[in-house]
Amino acid sequence: MDDQRISETLAAIDAAADVDAVEAIRIAALGKQGWISLALKSLGAMASEERTKAAPAIQAAREKIANALAEKKAALDDAALEASLASETLDLTLPASEVPKGSVHPVSQVMDELAEIFADMGFAVATGPEIEDDWHNFTALNMPESHPARAMHDTFYFPQQEGVDHRMLLRTHTSPVQVRTMVSQGAPLRIIAPGRVYRSDSDATHTPMFHQVEGLVIDRGIHLGHLKWTLETFLKAFFEREDIVLRLRPSYFPFTEPSVEADVGFALENGRRVLGGSGDEPGHGWMELLGSGMVNRRVIEMSGLDPDEWQGFAFGVGVDRLAMLKYGMDDLRAFFDGDVRWLRHYGFSPFDQPTLSAGVGARA
Repeated sequence: MDDQRISETLAAIDAAADVDAVEAIRIAALGKQGWISLALKSLGAMASEERTKAAPAIQAAREKIANALAEKKAALDDAALEASLASETLDLTLPASEVPKGSVHPVSQVMDELAEIFADMGFAVATGPEIEDDWHNFTALNMPESHPARAMHDTFYFPQQEGVDHRMLLRTHTSPVQVRTMVSQGAPLRIIAPGRVYRSDSDATHTPMFHQVEGLVIDRGIHLGHLKWTLETFLKAFFEREDIVLRLRPSYFPFTEPSVEADVGFALENGRRVLGGSGDEPGHGWMELLGSGMVNRRVIEMSGLDPDEWQGFAFGVGVDRLAMLKYGMDDLRAFFDGDVRWLRHYGFSPFDQPTLSAGVGARA
Protein backbone atom coordinates (compact mmCIF):
# COMPACT_ATOMS: atom_id res chain seq x y z
CA MET A 1 0.00 0.00 0.00
CA ASP A 2 1.37 3.39 -1.08
CA ASP A 3 1.84 5.42 2.12
CA GLN A 4 2.40 8.61 0.14
CA ARG A 5 -0.92 8.25 -1.65
CA ILE A 6 -2.67 7.68 1.67
CA SER A 7 -1.09 10.84 3.11
CA GLU A 8 -2.05 12.86 0.02
CA THR A 9 -5.66 11.61 0.23
CA LEU A 10 -5.89 12.48 3.93
CA ALA A 11 -4.45 15.93 3.23
CA ALA A 12 -6.98 16.46 0.43
CA ILE A 13 -9.81 15.48 2.77
CA ASP A 14 -8.59 17.93 5.40
CA ALA A 15 -8.42 20.72 2.82
CA ALA A 16 -11.81 20.01 1.22
CA ALA A 17 -13.96 23.16 1.24
CA ASP A 18 -17.40 21.62 0.82
CA VAL A 19 -19.40 18.39 0.82
CA ASP A 20 -19.08 18.00 -2.98
CA ALA A 21 -15.29 17.99 -2.74
CA VAL A 22 -15.44 15.36 0.02
CA GLU A 23 -17.73 13.21 -2.13
CA ALA A 24 -15.33 13.46 -5.08
CA ILE A 25 -12.45 12.23 -2.89
CA ARG A 26 -14.59 9.37 -1.59
CA ILE A 27 -15.44 8.21 -5.10
CA ALA A 28 -11.78 8.43 -6.18
CA ALA A 29 -10.64 6.32 -3.22
CA LEU A 30 -13.54 4.11 -2.14
CA GLY A 31 -15.85 4.07 -5.17
CA LYS A 32 -16.22 0.96 -7.34
CA GLN A 33 -13.24 2.06 -9.45
CA GLY A 34 -11.43 3.83 -6.59
CA TRP A 35 -7.79 3.03 -5.99
CA ILE A 36 -8.40 1.35 -2.62
CA SER A 37 -11.29 -0.71 -4.07
CA LEU A 38 -9.00 -1.84 -6.93
CA ALA A 39 -6.31 -2.74 -4.39
CA LEU A 40 -8.82 -4.91 -2.52
CA LYS A 41 -9.82 -6.63 -5.75
CA SER A 42 -6.13 -7.39 -6.52
CA LEU A 43 -5.86 -9.55 -3.38
CA GLY A 44 -7.44 -12.48 -5.21
CA ALA A 45 -4.56 -12.71 -7.67
CA MET A 46 -1.85 -12.68 -4.99
CA ALA A 47 -0.09 -15.65 -3.51
CA SER A 48 -1.22 -16.67 -0.04
CA GLU A 49 1.79 -15.26 1.84
CA GLU A 50 1.69 -11.98 -0.12
CA ARG A 51 -2.09 -11.66 0.44
CA THR A 52 -1.67 -12.24 4.19
CA LYS A 53 0.79 -9.37 4.34
CA ALA A 54 -1.04 -6.93 2.01
CA ALA A 55 -4.63 -7.37 3.15
CA PRO A 56 -4.30 -5.82 6.66
CA ALA A 57 -2.48 -2.78 5.22
CA ILE A 58 -5.18 -2.20 2.59
CA GLN A 59 -8.02 -2.63 5.12
CA ALA A 60 -6.27 -0.25 7.56
CA ALA A 61 -5.89 2.36 4.82
CA ARG A 62 -9.54 1.95 3.81
CA GLU A 63 -10.72 2.39 7.41
CA LYS A 64 -8.48 5.43 7.98
CA ILE A 65 -9.73 7.21 4.86
CA ALA A 66 -13.40 6.28 5.53
CA ASN A 67 -13.17 7.69 9.08
CA ALA A 68 -11.51 10.87 7.82
CA LEU A 69 -14.24 11.32 5.21
CA ALA A 70 -17.00 10.85 7.81
CA GLU A 71 -15.40 13.31 10.24
CA LYS A 72 -14.90 15.93 7.53
CA LYS A 73 -18.46 15.59 6.27
CA ALA A 74 -19.83 15.93 9.82
CA ALA A 75 -17.66 19.04 10.38
CA LEU A 76 -18.88 20.63 7.16
CA ASP A 77 -22.53 19.83 8.01
CA ASP A 78 -22.12 21.39 11.47
CA ALA A 79 -20.55 24.48 9.96
CA ALA A 80 -23.38 24.81 7.43
CA LEU A 81 -25.96 24.49 10.20
CA GLU A 82 -24.21 27.12 12.33
CA ALA A 83 -24.13 29.50 9.35
CA SER A 84 -27.79 28.87 8.63
CA LEU A 85 -28.80 29.49 12.25
CA ALA A 86 -26.79 32.69 12.30
CA SER A 87 -28.39 34.05 9.13
CA GLU A 88 -32.01 32.84 9.58
CA THR A 89 -33.72 34.75 12.36
CA LEU A 90 -37.36 35.12 13.38
CA ASP A 91 -38.47 38.62 14.18
CA LEU A 92 -40.84 38.24 17.10
CA THR A 93 -42.07 41.80 16.60
CA LEU A 94 -43.63 40.97 13.22
CA PRO A 95 -47.45 40.84 13.05
CA ALA A 96 -48.87 37.37 13.56
CA SER A 97 -50.27 37.36 10.01
CA GLU A 98 -46.71 37.31 8.66
CA VAL A 99 -45.92 34.04 10.45
CA PRO A 100 -47.14 30.72 8.98
CA LYS A 101 -50.00 29.46 11.15
CA GLY A 102 -51.78 26.18 11.64
CA SER A 103 -55.45 25.46 11.07
CA VAL A 104 -58.32 23.82 12.91
CA HIS A 105 -59.16 20.34 11.61
CA PRO A 106 -62.65 20.11 10.03
CA VAL A 107 -63.69 17.44 12.57
CA SER A 108 -62.80 19.74 15.48
CA GLN A 109 -64.61 22.60 13.78
CA VAL A 110 -67.77 20.52 13.18
CA MET A 111 -67.76 19.37 16.81
CA ASP A 112 -67.67 23.02 17.87
CA GLU A 113 -70.54 23.75 15.47
CA LEU A 114 -72.59 20.88 16.95
CA ALA A 115 -71.94 22.07 20.50
CA GLU A 116 -73.04 25.60 19.56
CA ILE A 117 -76.26 24.45 17.89
CA PHE A 118 -77.31 22.03 20.61
CA ALA A 119 -76.35 24.43 23.41
CA ASP A 120 -78.95 26.79 21.95
CA MET A 121 -81.51 23.99 22.38
CA GLY A 122 -80.52 23.38 25.99
CA PHE A 123 -78.20 20.39 25.51
CA ALA A 124 -75.05 19.89 27.58
CA VAL A 125 -71.92 18.11 26.29
CA ALA A 126 -71.13 14.79 28.03
CA THR A 127 -68.01 12.64 27.68
CA GLY A 128 -66.98 9.11 28.63
CA PRO A 129 -64.04 6.69 28.37
CA GLU A 130 -62.90 5.42 24.98
CA ILE A 131 -61.71 2.18 26.59
CA GLU A 132 -65.07 0.83 27.69
CA ASP A 133 -66.34 -2.32 29.34
CA ASP A 134 -68.63 -4.85 27.72
CA TRP A 135 -71.55 -4.03 30.05
CA HIS A 136 -71.77 -0.31 29.22
CA ASN A 137 -71.00 -0.78 25.50
CA PHE A 138 -73.42 -3.65 24.85
CA THR A 139 -75.35 -5.19 27.75
CA ALA A 140 -76.78 -1.97 29.23
CA LEU A 141 -77.87 -1.01 25.71
CA ASN A 142 -80.08 -4.10 25.43
CA MET A 143 -77.42 -6.26 23.72
CA PRO A 144 -76.71 -9.22 26.04
CA GLU A 145 -73.98 -11.77 25.28
CA SER A 146 -76.07 -13.81 22.84
CA HIS A 147 -77.78 -10.88 21.13
CA PRO A 148 -77.39 -11.01 17.31
CA ALA A 149 -76.97 -7.21 17.14
CA ARG A 150 -73.43 -7.63 18.48
CA ALA A 151 -72.50 -9.02 15.07
CA MET A 152 -73.27 -5.56 13.62
CA HIS A 153 -70.18 -4.21 15.42
CA ASP A 154 -66.63 -5.25 14.41
CA THR A 155 -65.19 -4.74 17.86
CA PHE A 156 -61.59 -4.30 19.03
CA TYR A 157 -61.44 -6.38 22.23
CA PHE A 158 -58.66 -6.36 24.81
CA PRO A 159 -57.40 -9.71 26.22
CA GLN A 160 -59.58 -11.00 29.04
CA GLN A 161 -58.12 -10.08 32.44
CA GLU A 162 -58.30 -12.35 35.46
CA GLY A 163 -60.61 -11.11 38.20
CA VAL A 164 -62.40 -8.65 35.87
CA ASP A 165 -66.10 -9.36 35.38
CA HIS A 166 -66.57 -7.41 32.15
CA ARG A 167 -64.38 -7.70 29.10
CA MET A 168 -62.69 -4.44 28.02
CA LEU A 169 -62.86 -3.05 24.48
CA LEU A 170 -62.53 0.10 22.39
CA ARG A 171 -66.04 1.56 22.37
CA THR A 172 -67.92 1.00 19.11
CA HIS A 173 -70.23 4.01 19.60
CA THR A 174 -70.70 6.87 22.06
CA SER A 175 -73.96 5.38 23.36
CA PRO A 176 -72.27 4.14 26.57
CA VAL A 177 -72.00 7.82 27.55
CA GLN A 178 -75.81 7.94 27.62
CA VAL A 179 -75.96 5.08 30.11
CA ARG A 180 -73.18 6.50 32.29
CA THR A 181 -74.84 9.94 32.35
CA MET A 182 -78.28 8.54 33.24
CA VAL A 183 -76.72 6.51 36.06
CA SER A 184 -74.71 9.45 37.43
CA GLN A 185 -77.15 12.35 36.86
CA GLY A 186 -80.59 10.78 36.72
CA ALA A 187 -83.43 12.59 34.92
CA PRO A 188 -84.51 14.89 33.34
CA LEU A 189 -81.57 14.93 30.96
CA ARG A 190 -80.60 16.59 27.69
CA ILE A 191 -77.08 15.85 26.38
CA ILE A 192 -74.96 15.30 23.30
CA ALA A 193 -71.95 12.97 23.46
CA PRO A 194 -69.35 13.61 20.74
CA GLY A 195 -66.14 11.60 20.56
CA ARG A 196 -63.95 8.98 18.93
CA VAL A 197 -65.24 5.45 18.32
CA TYR A 198 -63.58 2.34 16.89
CA ARG A 199 -64.61 -0.46 14.54
CA SER A 200 -62.59 -2.83 12.39
CA ASP A 201 -63.41 -1.39 8.98
CA SER A 202 -61.49 0.62 6.38
CA ASP A 203 -62.31 2.00 2.91
CA ALA A 204 -63.09 5.37 1.28
CA THR A 205 -66.06 5.94 3.60
CA HIS A 206 -64.98 3.92 6.69
CA THR A 207 -61.94 4.02 8.96
CA PRO A 208 -61.02 1.95 12.05
CA MET A 209 -61.36 5.12 14.12
CA PHE A 210 -63.99 7.74 13.39
CA HIS A 211 -66.03 10.38 15.20
CA GLN A 212 -69.64 10.16 16.29
CA VAL A 213 -72.09 12.35 18.15
CA GLU A 214 -75.00 10.91 20.11
CA GLY A 215 -77.94 12.87 21.41
CA LEU A 216 -80.17 11.92 24.34
CA VAL A 217 -83.27 13.48 25.90
CA ILE A 218 -84.91 11.93 28.97
CA ASP A 219 -87.98 13.60 30.45
CA ARG A 220 -91.66 13.05 31.14
CA GLY A 221 -94.08 12.85 28.21
CA ILE A 222 -91.41 12.63 25.46
CA HIS A 223 -92.65 11.29 22.11
CA LEU A 224 -91.47 10.81 18.52
CA GLY A 225 -92.63 14.29 17.50
CA HIS A 226 -90.03 15.82 19.83
CA LEU A 227 -87.34 13.75 18.12
CA LYS A 228 -88.37 14.84 14.62
CA TRP A 229 -88.47 18.53 15.59
CA THR A 230 -85.03 18.29 17.24
CA LEU A 231 -83.46 16.63 14.20
CA GLU A 232 -85.01 19.11 11.75
CA THR A 233 -83.94 22.09 13.85
CA PHE A 234 -80.41 20.73 14.17
CA LEU A 235 -79.99 19.93 10.45
CA LYS A 236 -81.35 23.31 9.32
CA ALA A 237 -78.95 25.13 11.63
CA PHE A 238 -75.96 22.93 10.73
CA PHE A 239 -76.38 23.07 6.94
CA GLU A 240 -77.67 26.66 7.17
CA ARG A 241 -80.66 25.95 4.92
CA GLU A 242 -84.35 26.26 5.65
CA ASP A 243 -85.40 23.83 2.89
CA ILE A 244 -84.08 20.72 4.69
CA VAL A 245 -86.76 18.00 4.45
CA LEU A 246 -86.60 15.02 6.79
CA ARG A 247 -88.17 11.60 6.26
CA LEU A 248 -88.34 8.97 9.01
CA ARG A 249 -88.25 5.28 8.05
CA PRO A 250 -88.89 2.34 10.40
CA SER A 251 -85.66 0.57 11.33
CA TYR A 252 -84.14 -1.53 14.11
CA PHE A 253 -81.66 -0.69 16.84
CA PRO A 254 -81.60 -2.75 20.05
CA PHE A 255 -81.40 0.32 22.30
CA THR A 256 -84.41 2.17 20.79
CA GLU A 257 -88.04 1.13 20.27
CA PRO A 258 -89.48 2.22 17.94
CA SER A 259 -86.37 2.88 15.84
CA VAL A 260 -86.23 5.12 12.78
CA GLU A 261 -83.69 6.02 10.12
CA ALA A 262 -83.66 9.70 9.20
CA ASP A 263 -83.38 10.40 5.46
CA VAL A 264 -82.71 13.87 4.09
CA GLY A 265 -83.72 15.14 0.66
CA PHE A 266 -80.94 16.12 -1.73
CA ALA A 267 -80.33 17.34 -5.27
CA LEU A 268 -77.36 16.70 -7.56
CA GLU A 269 -75.38 19.84 -8.43
CA ASN A 270 -72.26 19.38 -10.58
CA GLY A 271 -72.18 15.72 -9.64
CA ARG A 272 -72.24 16.47 -5.90
CA ARG A 273 -75.09 15.80 -3.49
CA VAL A 274 -76.43 19.03 -2.02
CA LEU A 275 -78.96 18.73 0.80
CA GLY A 276 -82.24 20.57 0.42
CA GLY A 277 -85.73 20.06 -0.94
CA SER A 278 -87.91 16.98 -0.98
CA GLY A 279 -86.35 13.78 -2.25
CA ASP A 280 -89.55 13.07 -4.17
CA GLU A 281 -89.07 16.01 -6.55
CA PRO A 282 -87.74 15.39 -10.10
CA GLY A 283 -83.92 15.21 -10.05
CA HIS A 284 -83.85 14.76 -6.27
CA GLY A 285 -83.39 11.79 -3.97
CA TRP A 286 -83.26 10.66 -0.37
CA MET A 287 -80.05 10.07 1.52
CA GLU A 288 -79.81 8.07 4.76
CA LEU A 289 -78.11 10.32 7.30
CA LEU A 290 -78.58 9.08 10.86
CA GLY A 291 -80.25 6.54 13.14
CA SER A 292 -82.58 7.42 15.99
CA GLY A 293 -85.60 6.33 18.00
CA MET A 294 -87.32 6.29 21.36
CA VAL A 295 -85.06 4.96 24.13
CA ASN A 296 -85.88 1.33 24.86
CA ARG A 297 -87.59 0.74 28.23
CA ARG A 298 -84.93 -1.83 29.15
CA VAL A 299 -82.14 0.71 28.62
CA ILE A 300 -83.92 3.24 30.87
CA GLU A 301 -84.47 0.55 33.49
CA MET A 302 -80.85 -0.69 33.40
CA SER A 303 -79.73 2.93 33.84
CA GLY A 304 -81.55 3.09 37.17
CA LEU A 305 -84.67 5.04 36.08
CA ASP A 306 -88.36 4.11 36.09
CA PRO A 307 -89.48 3.64 32.44
CA ASP A 308 -93.09 4.23 33.46
CA GLU A 309 -92.19 7.74 34.61
CA TRP A 310 -89.39 8.69 32.22
CA GLN A 311 -89.30 8.47 28.43
CA GLY A 312 -86.77 9.72 25.95
CA PHE A 313 -85.30 9.70 22.47
CA ALA A 314 -81.76 9.19 21.17
CA PHE A 315 -79.98 9.69 17.87
CA GLY A 316 -76.50 9.13 16.49
CA VAL A 317 -74.63 10.45 13.46
CA GLY A 318 -71.05 10.35 12.18
CA VAL A 319 -69.27 13.68 12.67
CA ASP A 320 -66.89 12.90 9.80
CA ARG A 321 -69.82 12.25 7.47
CA LEU A 322 -71.44 15.56 8.43
CA ALA A 323 -68.17 17.33 7.62
CA MET A 324 -67.92 15.55 4.26
CA LEU A 325 -71.46 16.54 3.29
CA LYS A 326 -71.20 20.16 4.40
CA TYR A 327 -67.74 20.97 3.10
CA GLY A 328 -67.61 18.83 -0.06
CA MET A 329 -65.07 16.16 0.88
CA ASP A 330 -65.17 12.83 -0.94
CA ASP A 331 -62.70 10.54 0.88
CA LEU A 332 -62.86 9.88 4.62
CA ARG A 333 -59.28 8.55 4.71
CA ALA A 334 -57.92 12.03 3.97
CA PHE A 335 -59.19 13.13 7.40
CA PHE A 336 -56.44 11.06 9.03
CA ASP A 337 -53.55 11.30 6.52
CA GLY A 338 -52.01 14.38 8.15
CA ASP A 339 -51.43 15.99 4.73
CA VAL A 340 -50.64 19.66 5.36
CA ARG A 341 -51.94 20.63 1.90
CA TRP A 342 -55.34 19.07 2.69
CA LEU A 343 -55.45 20.83 6.06
CA ARG A 344 -54.59 24.17 4.47
CA HIS A 345 -57.43 23.72 1.98
CA TYR A 346 -60.14 22.40 4.32
CA GLY A 347 -58.86 23.66 7.68
CA PHE A 348 -60.34 26.59 9.60
CA SER A 349 -58.72 29.61 11.14
CA PRO A 350 -58.61 29.54 14.96
CA PHE A 351 -60.63 32.77 14.76
CA ASP A 352 -63.49 31.02 12.88
CA GLN A 353 -65.47 30.35 16.05
CA PRO A 354 -68.95 28.98 15.24
CA THR A 355 -71.77 31.28 16.35
CA LEU A 356 -75.45 31.10 15.53
CA SER A 357 -75.60 34.84 14.88
CA ALA A 358 -72.76 34.83 12.33
CA GLY A 359 -73.50 31.38 10.91
CA VAL A 360 -71.92 28.26 12.33
CA GLY A 361 -70.05 27.52 9.11
CA ALA A 362 -68.87 31.09 8.42
CA ARG A 363 -65.16 31.58 7.72
CA ALA A 364 -63.29 34.70 8.75
